[in-house]
Parts: sequence; structure tokens; C-alpha cells
Amino acid sequence: MDDATSVLDFTHVPTGLRPVIAALATVGIDLAATIRRGPRGGALGAAVGTNLGGDGQKALDVMADAAFAAALRGASVRWYASEEQDTVVPLDPAGAYALAIDPLDGSSNIDVNISIGTIFSVFAAKDDPTDSFLRPATEQIAAGYLVYGPQLHLVVTFGDGTQHYIHDPETGQFHLLTARMQILTDSYEFAINASNYRHWPAAVRSWFDDRIAGVDGPRNHNFNMRWVASLVAETHRILMRGGVFLYPGDTREGYARGRLRMVYECAPMAMLVEQAGGRATDGERRLLSQTAGSLHARTPFVFGSATKVDRIATYFDLPDTEVSALFGTRGLFRI
Repeated sequence: MDDATSVLDFTHVPTGLRPVIAALATVGIDLAATIRRGPRGGALGAAVGTNLGGDGQKALDVMADAAFAAALRGASVRWYASEEQDTVVPLDPAGAYALAIDPLDGSSNIDVNISIGTIFSVFAAKDDPTDSFLRPATEQIAAGYLVYGPQLHLVVTFGDGTQHYIHDPETGQFHLLTARMQILTDSYEFAINASNYRHWPAAVRSWFDDRIAGVDGPRNHNFNMRWVASLVAETHRILMRGGVFLYPGDTREGYARGRLRMVYECAPMAMLVEQAGGRATDGERRLLSQTAGSLHARTPFVFGSATKVDRIATYFDLPDTEVSALFGTRGLFRI
């Protein structure tokens, strides 16, 4: 892109990836402006269909997908895999990269003015379009998100720290805030959709019971629960002030592997979190060590402060007599 340097300070961005990040950032700026207009910009939250995964599509989902695909055609992206597309879309036969994207995460929040975002992941392209994405998540060469809130932020990693940028609407540029974000180790916030409690595995229910028991429970501390229903917003909060996020699999039909997609959502967020000193798992196993079985495959997802994520994994190892017990009897977790 000829005007790439006008969009972002590229000092910490690998040379080959600069056109990709410039394209993403430019579309992000346009989307943020559209979102700020709200209803004056049209019925952005109107239902327009259903994607392959069975999720309802909003007008802005489709608009964002088209805008990113168009911008990335000139950015050396060979293959484009979107949550809003059934299959991989070819962009540039000579492109070096394969880019996976959730063009608009949290779109159910469009009409209520809650932060939403864009999540992306970059691999080196292979000749086979699907094989370019169905590979170990450790092979990502970049991952990031844009968050459209009171401010427009870009958070990205190239495998050497998690970088945090903020957009200045007066200059039109993204400015680097920090080249190495670090997730706090001490935090007493957690994010989970508690309305699904009755469907969770026993290990997750036990972990949750111990937290809401507060000072009277085995953790001897009061916790705060947060739930935004926007993965980008949840991730941004945890990167800024610590805590842990859980979206486990559960007993509902279609939810055995949770609802978040490995390729478009969980793998890129896991890379960002690990590069900021945190952990990301499927509840038990490191997420980045895994490979999606299909483009739209789902996975349980737990991430955040390293000690918090590690503690959740231990609940899955408890014997039935411990995991099913009332809070306060799990002696392993008393402090």
C-alpha cells in the first residue's frame, strides 16, 4: 500500500507483513467510523442470514467481510479464510500469506453500543488452501485484533511480544503504546456465562462454586464476575488488567466443543495471550499445541493469567468425590 506509513508506526512490524497490517488497520478505521454512526449509517444489526456454523449474520458482519477481503487483495494474501465464508477464498495467486479472520466479533452487541472487534491470524501460505489453515496453531506468524469501543485499538503479535496500538482520530494514525504487554498475575476477575451453569462439566461447576463462595470458600477471597459476550472485549480487558475467561464445552446439543472457533477466534487469541505472559488452553491442554480438524471447528477455550488458567486445569484432574463435593471441602485448594 502506497500510504502504509500514514496508517501505523511500522517500526515493530516485520517488513513483509506491513501491507497486511496496513490493510487491516485501514479497514478497521473505516469500520470504526461506520460503527460510530450507529443507526444513522443504516441497519447495521439487521439479520441477513446464517453462516456455515449456524450463527446468525448481521448486516455489518457481511459488510466487514467484504471490506477486509477487498483490502487484502493487494497485500500479498494468497488465501482468505473468514468465519463468514463457507470455504477458503483465493485472493492473490502470488501471495505469501494465508489469513484467517472473524471480520466482526460480538456482532450481537452492535445495536447496544458495546465494544465489538475484528480477530485475525496469519500463516505462511501453502499450495493447498485448506492445509494453509488446518495446521498446528504454533505455526501462526502473526495474530491480532481490532477493538471498536470508545477508542479504536490494535493489538498484534509477530511472535516476539504482544504490541498495543491506539488510533488517534486527529492524525488518522495508530500509535504504539507498548511493544510488550504483560498480563497481570494477581487478579480476582473471571468471565463466564453463568446462565449455562446447569450444562457445564462438573469440573467447571466446582471451579465456579469455589469462586462465588468468596471469603467463605476454599479460595478465601471475594471474586468479581464479568461477561460482555464479545471475545475481543473480554480479551482486551484481561490483557489490560488480568483475570481469566472460560467458554467450556457443555451438554447442550451442538455445544460439546463450546461455541468458539479454533481457526478464527481461539488460536489467534491464544497466541496473543501467551506472548503477553499468559496461558491459553481448552481447559486441560495447551491450545497452541492443537490443530483444527476443519475450518469452522470449535473448541472449549480458557485463557488469562497463567496461574489462574493452570488452577482451572487441576479441577479436571480431581477425583469424582472431590469435584462433586460442596464448596469448602476441596482441601487441595485451600490456602
